[in-house]
Amino acid sequence: MLVLVGLGIAVLVTAFGAHGSSESITPPTALATNGATGGARSSSSGAIIYIHILGAVARPGLYLLTDGDRALDVVAAAGGFTATADQSGLNLARLLVDGEQILVPEIGEVPAAGGAPGAPTAGGKVNINTADETALETLPRVGPAMAKRIIDWRTKNGRFTAVEDLMSVTGVGEKTFHQLKELVTL
Repeated sequence: MLVLVGLGIAVLVTAFGAHGSSESITPPTALATNGATGGARSSSSGAIIYIHILGAVARPGLYLLTDGDRALDVVAAAGGFTATADQSGLNLARLLVDGEQILVPEIGEVPAAGGAPGAPTAGGKVNINTADETALETLPRVGPAMAKRIIDWRTKNGRFTAVEDLMSVTGVGEKTFHQLKELVTL
C-alpha cells in the first residue's frame, strides 16, 4: 500500500513539477471527432521527442516531451494510470526514446508476442536503443554480461546511431556482430 501511495505522489509531483511540459498531439482525423487540439511546440530545455502511450492511462495519445524525460513523465502527461493498470508492467524510471510506443497493460492482460515491456521490437528485431537486459539476452551470443555492457555503452555514449556501433561495445567482435546485425534495429 505504501508503494502505491509513493507512486501516486511521484506521479503528482512529476505532473505539476517545473521540469518541463508536454502536449498531447491528436491525429488530424481525430480532431473533428473529439475537439482536441495539437501541434508542435518549441523548447529551450532540450530536443523534442514524440511518445505514443496507450492502454491503461487516463488520456492515451501522442505526446511531445523533452529528451531526457522518463516513462513516469509520459504517464503523468497522459493523466496517470487507470484503476485497472498493471503498474508493474512499466519501468517508470526508464529514459524515453523519440518515436517509441508505450503500452500500459491492464491487470491480468498478457502482452502480445514480442510486446513485453522494455523489449520494443520492430519486425521481430530487438531495438538496441530501447531494449532492456532481458530482451538483449534473447539474441545469440548475448548473455547477462554482454547485455549489461550494451546498456552501459548506450548510457555512456547515447543512442546507437548505426547497427555497426555495436562493434564499439567491449566483447562484440566481427563474428558476434555478423550474428547480430540482422536481428537488431535502432
